[in-house]
Amino acid sequence: MWRPAVLALALAGSPAVAGPTVQSWLTTADQTRLLAPQPAQTFARRKPLAPTIAVDASRRYQSMVGFGAALTDASAWLIRHKLDAAQRQALLGELFGRADGGLGFGVARLTIGASDFSLKHYSYDDRPAGETDAALAHFSIDESRGHVLPVVQQAMAINPALYLIASPWTAPGWMKTGDSLIKGRLRPDRFDDFSRYLLRMVDAFAVEGVAIAALTLQNEPHFEPDDYPGMRLEPADRSRLISQHLGPLLAGRGGRPQLIEWDHNWDLPESPLAVLADAQANRFIAGVGWHCYGGQVQAQSRVREAHPDKDVWLTECSGGAWAPDWAKSLPWMVNQLVIGSTRHWARGVLLWNLALDERHGPHLGGCKDCRGVVTIESRTGTVTRNLEYYALAHASRFVRAGARRIASSEAVDGLQNVAFRHDDDASVVLIVCNDAAVAKTFSVRQGDQILAYTLPRESVATLVWRP
Repeated sequence: MWRPAVLALALAGSPAVAGPTVQSWLTTADQTRLLAPQPAQTFARRKPLAPTIAVDASRRYQSMVGFGAALTDASAWLIRHKLDAAQRQALLGELFGRADGGLGFGVARLTIGASDFSLKHYSYDDRPAGETDAALAHFSIDESRGHVLPVVQQAMAINPALYLIASPWTAPGWMKTGDSLIKGRLRPDRFDDFSRYLLRMVDAFAVEGVAIAALTLQNEPHFEPDDYPGMRLEPADRSRLISQHLGPLLAGRGGRPQLIEWDHNWDLPESPLAVLADAQANRFIAGVGWHCYGGQVQAQSRVREAHPDKDVWLTECSGGAWAPDWAKSLPWMVNQLVIGSTRHWARGVLLWNLALDERHGPHLGGCKDCRGVVTIESRTGTVTRNLEYYALAHASRFVRAGARRIASSEAVDGLQNVAFRHDDDASVVLIVCNDAAVAKTFSVRQGDQILAYTLPRESVATLVWRP
């Protein structure tokens, strides 16, 4: 049985010399502590306990953009139409702000047209069967005006630095084989039309004060879902589309928005590597996005080592009713996404739906039991903060935009960890996860200073100090 959250370390030999004060917050899988502040402790010069997590702020890696989730149609619709004005402001302030312990989400993902988490299937330029619109004369973002745009605008009023990534699930049907939003491939003679379509969305949102910072070319390009919008784009097609069509258009705009390749699972790193091997396409690509539904997080480093000039993003991962056990799911999400993805170079980590209702929706096709970061009860507006909320909160609340990941020991005695440092105040953030069924005590060492800490079973802690 563990007693205090932080153990005082017995002095060894000579009196301890007090060092930096450490604040910490704890979440346990039994939910008795949820981002709960713990008593302040101090580093001191003394002998460490084994195992030891060594933190070295002199060794720096990627700068962070932030953590967040997708403002899907479903999420935005619930926030806009199932919360009253006060509830909506309170929730968005809590998620995107930093006042009063807000999570400070710094990244959000938008869908370009419908996904499975939409109330209808649509693109921004739908035409009757057999008709085309190469001039994009019928392009309209009206489907986003009722809920997506107002919610994004309100979130940006809370966090003006919010970094927005936009992803298409499909091109308009008339650009595809099959003339349908569902299944099919982008026709080669429509590569230019699709490129202009994507940038029309960027420009239309900009008119509404919503600046898109990055585009992914296609959500899950190796998957053609049967019952919601999707589109297959093989590596050769992506290379040609980027090198000959979208890339030159982006270059003419000063490289904005940035282009993120892949946006699919860890299990097929060969696919983004094939696109990046095309020198003409490569020069227009700023980063690679990843999903968590297949493979291992180490794939991020494999691609990044081959192309160290490309940013890394974790653009999607969802929890769901298939994983209700906090004792398994909370450590998995922290270890794979918050810790694993950032240790493997991610500058941003995004979960899937920001909010869903008590029936895992609204959705039209696709995932029937996905879980949002929060659940909004559709009759009352009551908000439930799910395990995904706390997994993200342990990073997003404490790691601000611009923080640099710094060196820390690889997993010690099963304790996964990652560390960050802020240049403005020199503060260090260390996130540690214990997925074992027993409590574990360990030391943290920075320079000649030592801190001892005990993590309860199946729990995560965030420690913050200024050297």
